[in-house]
Amino acid sequence: MKRIRAQLMNMVQGQRRFDVTIAGEINLDLILYGLPPHMPTERELLATGFKMTLGGSSAITAHNLALLGTRVGFATRVCDDEMGQFAMRRIGESGVDVSTSPGEREEGTGVTILLPHGAERHILTYPGTTAGLTCDDLPWTYLSASRHFHLSSLFLQSGLHAGLPELLRRLRSAGLTISLDTNDDPEDAWGGILHDVLGLIDVFLPNERELLRITGSDSLDKALVRMADTVPVIVVKCGSKGSVIQVDGRRQEVPGVRVTPVDTIGAGDSFNAGFLSAYLHGCSISEAARFGNVTGALSTLSFGGTEAWRNRQMRHRFFLENGAPDFILALSEPGGPAR
Repeated sequence: MKRIRAQLMNMVQGQRRFDVTIAGEINLDLILYGLPPHMPTERELLATGFKMTLGGSSAITAHNLALLGTRVGFATRVCDDEMGQFAMRRIGESGVDVSTSPGEREEGTGVTILLPHGAERHILTYPGTTAGLTCDDLPWTYLSASRHFHLSSLFLQSGLHAGLPELLRRLRSAGLTISLDTNDDPEDAWGGILHDVLGLIDVFLPNERELLRITGSDSLDKALVRMADTVPVIVVKCGSKGSVIQVDGRRQEVPGVRVTPVDTIGAGDSFNAGFLSAYLHGCSISEAARFGNVTGALSTLSFGGTEAWRNRQMRHRFFLENGAPDFILALSEPGGPAR
């Protein structure tokens, strides 16, 4: 923990090109509302609503971080098809730098089809270019020109696995702090590359279900005890209940923000954006988690993981009503520098 705080305090914001660099996936989310939870085959089932928006946990986190005034560099592998162009245009509008991510034609843009059913949902994903990104594709000078490196979708980004431990070691040696959100493991194995990188992480950002699966525990308390000697800072997202933080073995609950959700897609990625923004501005871990709860709740007020964020007036009003840090309010108010 001392290493993290010392690095952050010694890094003046203007010394590096970016506050955060992210190597990750970008795709589209196609969301169909109103379908029954049990769907028979060979039947034409009618949805009551449809939305298309920016998808990919890495891309959603990057997009929302940029709208908080954070300087974000995003390295990805994207197809130069219509869906890829839409996704890259949408993330670029937030202010994310995508200058090192040229389009290609080898594989199509990934897509996730989401079928919400109240508090639960079906998630169907075609990875597309997601699994093709390798550590050899990543521009070292670009990634290291930052204060912090964040990685999402660890298991989906299988192309990164071979060189990832060495990449993280090099980034740490270059003075960056590192955060990880594994997201779901489609194989439900929760091992392999995860065990190779956890000891290289400064901040771990799982949700409660993921942490229980990773540790093989039947309670959050047991899971945190088992992780105490592995990662110095663990921030567990617990949905509407808020979050639980563990810093050097000391634990604290951070209450959530009460909202009536429209859609919970991307709420965890939005939490990551709020947490990292406050964390990199020198807020305490509990203060950063509190703001993560706010940004996660904001995401649920519209469909997908970015649409509520794109409404600047809604964003600023929600931050004002829910006690966002002063630096965020100054950035987000109409006429301020954030988009």
